[in-house]
Amino acid sequence: MRVEIWSDIACPWCYIGKARFEKGLAGFAHRDEVEVVHRSFELDPGRAKGDTVQVLDMLARKYGRSPEEARSMEAGVAANAQAEGLGYRSEGRDHGSTFDIHRLLHLAKARGRQDALLDIAYRANFAEERSVFDGEVLVDLAVEAGLDADEARAVLADPEAYAAEVRADEREASELGANGVPFFVLDRRYGISGGQPAEVFAQALEQAWQDRPLTAIGGDAAACDADGACEVPAAGGGNG
Repeated sequence: MRVEIWSDIACPWCYIGKARFEKGLAGFAHRDEVEVVHRSFELDPGRAKGDTVQVLDMLARKYGRSPEEARSMEAGVAANAQAEGLGYRSEGRDHGSTFDIHRLLHLAKARGRQDALLDIAYRANFAEERSVFDGEVLVDLAVEAGLDADEARAVLADPEAYAAEVRADEREASELGANGVPFFVLDRRYGISGGQPAEVFAQALEQAWQDRPLTAIGGDAAACDADGACEVPAAGGGNG
């Protein structure tokens, strides 16, 4: 079985959703026969390289909220992350273009280190004091994931390196009707949107294994949409 996951490093629900999916996968009897492929999706594709802002400032401007309201929004997401055992800094993070990160993730895929780099990049962005929008930080993350530093620098220095692969992933997401992330596709039969609970992923894996028709699984769940909006579920929702 192949599971394809469209996501973005800037998306907190992708970070949380990956952890929840992996919990669902851990209990799946055929987990050793599941191939997981991560695909690119930019929440802010129009943002220029080097144009970074503080996340709280971005949220306040985007939604017309006060600084205190923006902090409350981030605190709600942080609580969901922490419930999954994930580190999360709700203040002091940058927001910027993730195109270079996606290009490096395609290099990592070619070298068999994609999942490792994705985990390291998520942790750096959401839990640590490292900006994933800095080129040298990205090289450091690539090395931590087992990639060659010179090769990573060469990819970052060449704006065309793996650019076609990133764009192909994004076109495919559009063709599949994905207008937000995380978006999971199981064997091209099942589509799952948002950071669903682990039990939903477990159910989906079982159903996909039985080769049923394409079905949308689960109700509404927290996700980041194509405009970069990352919702926080209401208290008592299924994402706590």
